[in-house]
Amino acid sequence: MTTSLSSTQLDRAAGLIRRADALIVAAGAGMGVDSGLPDFRGNEGFWRAYPALGAAGIAFTTAASPATFRENPALAWGFYGHRLNLYRDTVPHEGFQLLKSWAGRMPHGYHVFTSNVDGQFQKAGFDADRIYECHGSIHHLQCLEPCGDAIWEARDFAPEVNEKACELTSEAPRCPHCGGMARPNILMFGDWGWIEQRSERQAARLARWLEKVERPVVIELGAGTAIPSVRHFSQEVIRRGGRLVRINPREPEVPTPLDVGLASGALEGLLAIAARL
Repeated sequence: MTTSLSSTQLDRAAGLIRRADALIVAAGAGMGVDSGLPDFRGNEGFWRAYPALGAAGIAFTTAASPATFRENPALAWGFYGHRLNLYRDTVPHEGFQLLKSWAGRMPHGYHVFTSNVDGQFQKAGFDADRIYECHGSIHHLQCLEPCGDAIWEARDFAPEVNEKACELTSEAPRCPHCGGMARPNILMFGDWGWIEQRSERQAARLARWLEKVERPVVIELGAGTAIPSVRHFSQEVIRRGGRLVRINPREPEVPTPLDVGLASGALEGLLAIAARL
């Protein structure tokens, strides 16, 4: 069922939030758009953000792959180094604080499930122990090989990037254990070397928390169907008795009449709900 920002739907969304005993924030790439971050929706959107890769005909699925780190490390780290700098410089939009304020009224607080690797929830002050990054984090590194299962923070890595060419001009980070090249601890395309222990620990914390809650509401933001990790999670919560408020400008359909879909961007939808709370 497709909906728009009608007063009825907004009132229903606010009602679901008022009745909930726990808030689950389920966020896809659209959550960061209102903070100025690019949304790689297909190659056209990707190439607008990275014209050098567009000119070379390099698809997102190619740039975001371990094979490119092996075959063209300057380009791979040019892409990820630029993103790391961008995410470090970005200020999360005010919708993050709205979500925190709503969770503060609920007996069981909140948990975050996100496919984003940008670390914006931590930057906005969300508790790191209440965030599950299902695709990993650009702010953590691992060995490209990998030589072991070590994951470490990228805090000491300050990439210098020629943005016009999308190439790293400084030294690539190295694995402290074997001296080989390091890569982001992110699940990429065609990736058999991702070390998932950090994300697995996050998943276990979320699962334990979910066992305690009775009336969770999922506020899903900017999660599309192309890579449906977030949507699958939201619908699993619904199967367990939770409710869903889906905020998505292009794909706001919801699975049941008890849930609410709002056809808007993340910040617009959150502000409209806030006016009713």
